[in-house]
Amino acid sequence: MTDPFEQALANLTLAPYIVKATALIGVKRRGGSNMFRHQISTLGILLDYKFTDAVLLKAAVVHDLFEDAATMPGVTEAEIKNIDADGPAVYRLVMEVTIRSKNGVEEAKSEYLLRIMREGSYHARVLKLADRISNMTALGFVHDPAFVQRYIKETRAYILPHAERTNADMALELKHLVESREGGMVLSDA
Repeated sequence: MTDPFEQALANLTLAPYIVKATALIGVKRRGGSNMFRHQISTLGILLDYKFTDAVLLKAAVVHDLFEDAATMPGVTEAEIKNIDADGPAVYRLVMEVTIRSKNGVEEAKSEYLLRIMREGSYHARVLKLADRISNMTALGFVHDPAFVQRYIKETRAYILPHAERTNADMALELKHLVESREGGMVLSDA
């Protein structure tokens, strides 16, 4: 008998989404590397937790595209929606986890995170948890203490209080990552 996890992934086609995500190769991250690798890391985290939903996995591969490569060729609503039959749902999920702008003003990071974690769909919350796990892992390579401190506090305040209701195992990993990153840091109240 075939493993249900393998069977669920057997017909998943990610290549067209990976091609779109390559627009993020030139976008640098604070800890080194680039945003393309972060997309693949986020996908890997979801697979590690045995998620098999095609829309969720495809969205993971392009979840930062509209925040970090919106001006690149091929990065449009129509391009994503027309990749395959899942394209419209993938686009909706990506937009759900994308920082919104109104009249040229971006929503505050706290509002953005709370919007997803309180009001977001189950898949949006799962995707945000995988994204945050990837980011917290990479935080170990960041040499800007103020940034690390701010990121840890943000995770504690806006993600962790809501993570358990989404996925207890992911919440526990995220909690351990926060504690690990706090180790040795002197955190101020600023």
